[in-house]
Amino acid sequence: MKVNDRVSVKTDGGPRRVGTILAMEPFNEGTMFLVALEDYPLGIWFFNETHQPDGIFVEPYHEA
Repeated sequence: MKVNDRVSVKTDGGPRRVGTILAMEPFNEGTMFLVALEDYPLGIWFFNETHQPDGIFVEPYHEA
């Protein structure tokens, strides 16, 4: 994934939401993604853990 890609974001207790990656910051444990959502157009940070499938919150979005 890269900046400007459309992504699907897992949120707490709700359905996945679609947004656009504004920035990315790699870390040893994974990657932080700044994602613009409809309710947060300036972006909100989500973290994907490298070695934990349950810790994946941002995924590529594929329109149905």
